Amino acid sequence: MQVWSLVRRFDEPQKYKPFVSRCTVQGDLNIGSVREVNVKSGLPATKSTERLELLDDRRHIIRVKFVGGDHRLNNYSSIITVHPETIDGRPGTVVIESFVVDVPEGNTLEETCYFVKAYINCNLRSLAVVSERMAMQDGMA
Repeated sequence: MQVWSLVRRFDEPQKYKPFVSRCTVQGDLNIGSVREVNVKSGLPATKSTERLELLDDRRHIIRVKFVGGDHRLNNYSSIITVHPETIDGRPGTVVIESFVVDVPEGNTLEETCYFVKAYINCNLRSLAVVSERMAMQDGMA
């Protein structure tokens, strides 16, 4: 499954996350591994330290927790699930990302959710474009 092959790569989020410029990993890519992500300009942060909490290749689930960085997303944790589906009679994929995060001082719950949802939606749109491009290239091979 093209989409899961991208999402599961804890060590290469930049393959589909457009705001990630670089990623280095400490650990063996198992539960507890930590990655240092450099963020491209345009966001109110330059780096994020993230820990792999769950990686289930059978059920296609990954959970990541932010454990440091210069962003304001304290206690941020996200779970991504990937589901094969038939969409308009064609094989496709549904990706669901849910999150929890503390509301930063000076912001409202609505502002925080708006920012995080916009960030997630940008990543998911990019994931769709990249995975569709990969599928087309595989079809031509």
